[in-house]
Amino acid sequence: MKTWLKDSSRLALGAAALMASPVAFAQEGEQQGGIQEIVVTAQKKSENIQDVPISITAIGGEALAATQGTSLQALQGQIPNVQIDNFANTPQSAVFTVRGIGVIEPDPYAGNTVSIVVDGVPQFFSMGALLDLYDVDRIEVLRGPQGTLFGANTTGGVINVVTGQPTGEFGGHVKAVYGNYNRFDVTGSIEAPLVKDVLSLKVAGIHTQREGWVTNVVDGSDMGSKNLDAVRAYLRFTPGSNFDATLQGEYVNARNGSPIVINGARPGEVLYTAPGTAGMYVSPCATQGMCSAPDKYYGANNSVPDESNMDTYSGTLTMNWRNTPLGDWTSITGYKHFKLREFTDQDGTPLFLNDTYRRTEGWQLSQELRTNLELTDTLNLLVGGFYLKNHYDHIQAYRLQFAAPGLLQTNLQDQDNYSVSGFAQAYWQATDRLKLQAGIRYSHERTISTPSLITSIGDPAGSNYSGEGNTVIGSFTVGGRKSWNNVGWKLGADYEVADDALLYASWSRGFKSGGFTARVGVPADGDTPFNPENVDTFEGGIKADFLDRHLRVNLAAFYTNYRDMQVAQIYFDDTTNTQGNRILNAGKSEIKGFELETTAVPVEGMTLRGSLAYLDARYKQFLYGDPLSGAILDLEGYRLQNAPKWNASFGANFVIPLGNGADLVSDVSYTYTSSKYYTAILDTSRSKIQPTHLVDATLTYKPDGAAWSLGLWATNLLDSRYLSTVFDSPGYAGLAGYAPPRQFGASASFNF
Repeated sequence: MKTWLKDSSRLALGAAALMASPVAFAQEGEQQGGIQEIVVTAQKKSENIQDVPISITAIGGEALAATQGTSLQALQGQIPNVQIDNFANTPQSAVFTVRGIGVIEPDPYAGNTVSIVVDGVPQFFSMGALLDLYDVDRIEVLRGPQGTLFGANTTGGVINVVTGQPTGEFGGHVKAVYGNYNRFDVTGSIEAPLVKDVLSLKVAGIHTQREGWVTNVVDGSDMGSKNLDAVRAYLRFTPGSNFDATLQGEYVNARNGSPIVINGARPGEVLYTAPGTAGMYVSPCATQGMCSAPDKYYGANNSVPDESNMDTYSGTLTMNWRNTPLGDWTSITGYKHFKLREFTDQDGTPLFLNDTYRRTEGWQLSQELRTNLELTDTLNLLVGGFYLKNHYDHIQAYRLQFAAPGLLQTNLQDQDNYSVSGFAQAYWQATDRLKLQAGIRYSHERTISTPSLITSIGDPAGSNYSGEGNTVIGSFTVGGRKSWNNVGWKLGADYEVADDALLYASWSRGFKSGGFTARVGVPADGDTPFNPENVDTFEGGIKADFLDRHLRVNLAAFYTNYRDMQVAQIYFDDTTNTQGNRILNAGKSEIKGFELETTAVPVEGMTLRGSLAYLDARYKQFLYGDPLSGAILDLEGYRLQNAPKWNASFGANFVIPLGNGADLVSDVSYTYTSSKYYTAILDTSRSKIQPTHLVDATLTYKPDGAAWSLGLWATNLLDSRYLSTVFDSPGYAGLAGYAPPRQFGASASFNF
């Protein structure tokens, strides 16, 4: 029997070593020679991740720092069945897709299906949602509908970001990073108690800058530069053991280069420019089929300022009352305001064909109040309410010089959104090992939208974005007011089959409200609201630790019935030289797959990590009206956008003793993402993104007991060249974006 157990142990550890995820190491280290406990707040209370019956990945602050990324996009490809992207021509707008569910539209009217929650505050706007990462305690990625606890617009899941909260103790850290493309980062924090055990102040900040890796063929300058400063401050008040309050505020100042559009047009299309014309580069989509990234990245900007500026102000007040007659209460009040101004050479050629000026100003105010009640020794109830109000104004001035000299289309968006909901979730410990849960949420949401379009002719040189003095040749205003009500729920059960093994199953219903198309080019696109979408997900899984917590295996399988899914359609009407936009309600989709995550600590000083994800996401019923041909097409069986079939990773971390107590820590990771279709409903070959293989590595020197460390790092170590986005508009153009090339550098950190 002992021999069989030993052989089984070796086989299990060997299997774990075959698959790995650099994310898993983020939170995990050694605790008495095993895997450390990970505490998350995925169910709005602190729990061991292995006790949470949800498919969830937790990424700790140290692992985030090890990616050398400064935004959430650094995690692209590293989390099973999660895609984190942006648009080529609007890099400030995030595209999050979880298990094939996501919104691929840059403007706020489309809403979100994956909610970004920062310190308990949902972020309504996708603009600025690729959060700047500094002094983060952890990120929790929850897959599947989370409507009961987190509300509407979580049909895909939740990315829950928890920043480094004050502890009441003096201390801090500082880190400097230097790399190629003249990258220079400085991050740090400091906390100082103002009144011992009562009042504490903490301040954290980041400065990051780098040049771009795309060369402008017009003048040889770099494109896509980044320059960002951010500061976050906390004031924590703890007058007694039963109450605490934390007031925090943040300001982010981004002064980046303008968005980069790589021209992927083909001969015969509106924006096609032959190579060599005025120094034009070769299109990465010049041949039929899938686009291919070149060895050297070239782009063009000859008509707009190199500017993408964003200012964001936010504040949060969190208060906790414990041990009251009505349970433990939590109040979270959040406010955010942002301004975005950017220019884009929309054709990506050395010629003046078309470009855009975009300006957005928006704000949101939210309030959540909830209590956690221990009704009996076996029955727990979480109940609360949530309110959200937001507003935004947006202008897009689109110059179509190729259609007519001085032709300007000015889109104006003015939209208000309002949401109020009440929720309850109960947990019943039916037996020592069996727990049942049931949750429900009622939501009422309202949208008021008044988009308009003004078409004018003015300065043939194209210098007048405002349209003042232009001859107006057409205009219209559409939109309206609409409300939606919804009841969502979750039913689940989990059973502890052994002390460190949990089986679970659940049925969740998620909801995303409807709305109005706001970036209108055709009146009919913005006159009628699009309908809500609903998702039912059935999930089952196991979370288990083996071999005295030296091996962890978490597996989740799911099936999703997706109804009236909202699909963004962007098209070009060459008869009117107008860009049309609308949200379609596809009939049904069917999504199924699994996520497997493993961690193994076979010997002291070695950690192996693994993940493997499978996703089959296809339309089940969708009669699609093709704007190019006018035909009605049956898209049953077509793959959903931004939903790769396979996603896998492998990683290994080694701690090498150097003597005198010093250590050399090496880490290497590999991630693979299979091909996917991006922004083309018809799964066209030009919209297909190639499979990606990425290798990252770090080497860190840590003296014994020293507060400082030195490191070397590299991302995309093999310098593989890939496209990250492609928007396919047949007859007009293909607009592409390149994934980052190899980056490398050195870092130094100091803790006090």
